[in-house]
Amino acid sequence: MDRVDEVRRTRIEGITEDSPPTGRTVISRRAALGGAAAGALVTLLARPELASAKGSEPPTLIVLLRGLYQPVVDGPDLGLSRIDLSSGYSTTKIYPVSGIKDHTDVLESCGDFYSQDDGSLCAYDLPGGAIAMKFTGGNTEDVDDGSGGTYTQGTWELKIPEATGRYQKFVGGHNTMVDDLHFLASGDVDEFCVCLISRP
Repeated sequence: MDRVDEVRRTRIEGITEDSPPTGRTVISRRAALGGAAAGALVTLLARPELASAKGSEPPTLIVLLRGLYQPVVDGPDLGLSRIDLSSGYSTTKIYPVSGIKDHTDVLESCGDFYSQDDGSLCAYDLPGGAIAMKFTGGNTEDVDDGSGGTYTQGTWELKIPEATGRYQKFVGGHNTMVDDLHFLASGDVDEFCVCLISRP
């Protein structure tokens, strides 16, 4: 079983009865790729009203997850009861697109994203608080990269059961990920994912 299949299996097993699939193909979030993610980011940045991260208490956050995943070693306490970073997580960087107060440079990291290696939980560590999420379903496909690796592309749906600080109003909300994930032949995993996070 290769790494893409293994991650797909753990994501499927992580979806429970309290988080039913959306009716679309349900596979692992890590089985997601994308020209779609790149297109979504271009669209967002082409619209000035979305590209600005100014203002406070926005109803929607838009962030970009980008970079190679690294294993979490001595991760921080995010203040989230569902997230224990000592129990097998990987991390990559978060970049602001819209709604992150005082962070307007899409090229400058504003936080860290943590994804559970064997399960369906993840967390966003952002300025002023953190958000816990659970994957509930997705619609993705795999594409051979021609170099021994695999791209996975598509969308993922997540629910928000818990948040801290300025993000508490997002509890009960929703996240749609437009994901472009590259499983390289080296074994590294490179992320490019636009996240559309909304309040209930």
